[in-house]
Amino acid sequence: MRKYLSLLYFSLFVTTISQAQVDRSKAPAPGPAPEIKIGEYQSFTLPNGLKVFVVENDKLPSVSFSLTLDREPIMEGDKAGYVAIAGLMLAHGTTSRSKAQLDEEIDFIGASLNTSPTGIFASSLSRHKEKLLELMTDVLFNPAFPPDEFDKIVKQTKSALAANKEDPGAIMSDVRSVLLYGKDHPYGELTTESTVDNLTVDDCKTYYQKYFKPNIGYLAVVGDISFNQSKTLITKYFGGWQKGAVDKPAYEIPNPPDQTFVALVDRPGAVQSVLSITYPVVLKPGEPDVIRARLLNQILGGSFSSRLMQNLREDKGYTYGARSSLSSDELVGSFAASANVRNEVTDSAVHEFLYELKKMRDDGAQEQELKSAKAYIIGSFARSLEQPQTIANFAINTARYNLPEDYYQNYLKNLEMVTIDDIRSMAEKYIKPDNAYIIAVGKAQDIAEKLERFGRVKYYNIYGEHYDPTQAKLPDGLTAAQVIDNYIMALGGKDNLAKVNTLKTTMKATAMGQEMEIIDIRAKGMRSRKELLAGGNPFSQAISNGEDAVVIQMGQKSTLDEKTKEEQIITNALFPELQYEKLGVTINLAGTDKIEGNDVYTLEVTLPSGGKFTEYFDARSGLKLRYVKTLETPQGSLTQTIDFADYKEVEGILFPHSFSQRVGPQNITGVVSNVEVNGDVDENAFKVE
Repeated sequence: MRKYLSLLYFSLFVTTISQAQVDRSKAPAPGPAPEIKIGEYQSFTLPNGLKVFVVENDKLPSVSFSLTLDREPIMEGDKAGYVAIAGLMLAHGTTSRSKAQLDEEIDFIGASLNTSPTGIFASSLSRHKEKLLELMTDVLFNPAFPPDEFDKIVKQTKSALAANKEDPGAIMSDVRSVLLYGKDHPYGELTTESTVDNLTVDDCKTYYQKYFKPNIGYLAVVGDISFNQSKTLITKYFGGWQKGAVDKPAYEIPNPPDQTFVALVDRPGAVQSVLSITYPVVLKPGEPDVIRARLLNQILGGSFSSRLMQNLREDKGYTYGARSSLSSDELVGSFAASANVRNEVTDSAVHEFLYELKKMRDDGAQEQELKSAKAYIIGSFARSLEQPQTIANFAINTARYNLPEDYYQNYLKNLEMVTIDDIRSMAEKYIKPDNAYIIAVGKAQDIAEKLERFGRVKYYNIYGEHYDPTQAKLPDGLTAAQVIDNYIMALGGKDNLAKVNTLKTTMKATAMGQEMEIIDIRAKGMRSRKELLAGGNPFSQAISNGEDAVVIQMGQKSTLDEKTKEEQIITNALFPELQYEKLGVTINLAGTDKIEGNDVYTLEVTLPSGGKFTEYFDARSGLKLRYVKTLETPQGSLTQTIDFADYKEVEGILFPHSFSQRVGPQNITGVVSNVEVNGDVDENAFKVE
């Protein structure tokens, strides 16, 4: 005990002295590069051309098999989306097992099995390896492509695409792809709801038959399995796979723009802008520049301590995060520097991005920055080696990209040899602030004019198509009040709407594959009750008695703040637009937009307590097509979007009979099964106690 206490006191003493000597106002100097030994792998090639790489690791009783197909990117044209769906379909049933049976057998052995357009990954406990290979090869060789599963995946795909149309991050990704590569390049074509509508099961079958060939395959075997066992099993299960010729199309290399300009995607309801400064670069895997360029990007925007993060977040407070990437690719790589910022600082953020890019290009980096970047990458590299899969990936990359056999063995050595002059050379070669796309997804009314100082502002829709906003300008003299009057007239006229005392709408809805029912009851006096039922049981209710409002979820009543109460009472009232002026609601005609090719007028609606949302009205029919509101959540800002369509007449009034609601990644779609005007309604339905 005495010895133990002495050691404890000594430990505390040493800790105290060392803490006293640390200058915490300065970041610690990076230590020397560690000596790292990369694990070994063994390989063999089957007669059919399948290249196999085995990494033995018996620390855990598990094994994984990862198949990768090295094919060129594919132009999908007006059927964009079939490649991704074909990859998903592989795991949805074989000629001998339905999807349910396949899932059951995978679960029974505690395995996982995932498919993609370019391969299959499967893992399990090593004692189940033969069963796992049986299931994996059944999926690989005998996919059934069942039509009912195809229909489900198509429906899920379209639901996700619908949600992406209101997701600023997804919009940015799509527009950036189109600008960087062009729609005639496989990296630049977009999957849309219309292209998905063109797909058939045969498209998926054709893709599978054309590209799933062993001679372009790389199989990684990792885990508690010997090389000899691997060779025997892989030969048994994959040896009969027939090889075949695979096309290798060639594509032109996209060029950056001759001059930097601003590509603006107008989102009238947005409270922040998504920014990206980007352009294509020619940088192929394994080239000497790759390591140097990685260090360059690490200094510029590759981590929390990078220049972009320190400037835009720590110094200016414009964003939670500003990052950059400089990626290599066999066809064409890209540079991108990105951040989400408030509308009011959008132009200031762009200025700081360009300032840092030009500073890096003109002045290069400091010695201490280079040392820190090297230390960070060395640490990441070392941590990656803790995963046996990394060794297999290194082996496959070496074979796929024709790298030197000692490429990864010498990676850190080559990293350490990079100098300040190398970084300056890389910056001059790859940092192009004068030949970039400045993409901004945000509210044009707030940011367009301020962005003009960075170059010509061009407008793009969410599909990356350029348009002239002046061609859809507001008619002279049109007011917000007239838009509302036109909407009321389109529904059936003020007199008809005023005759409605009660309204009950029943809807069938689907969310994440689950069937639900929504019952929406409204009555004069600003009273309403909206109920969501799942499996016939109440899941949530939103109730208003005209003066108070509550939300009940799973039997638990939620407390609402005054602003939320007011919004629930007004927006769920009978034809609330009839009472906007009486209720003190202000409306502003913000401009024009397009929804599914239709010109729409955009109205910004502000409630007395300050709550805001945006509504879109068809310029031709006058009908409301969309409602958009920004929600502040613990996870950040989310956009709620409700689309209305398929208006049908009931008792002389038009009501929408289909809808979709999106909040972040969640999407609910539904159709109206019944509309009852002036029917009997139980007064107890509006009790909020």
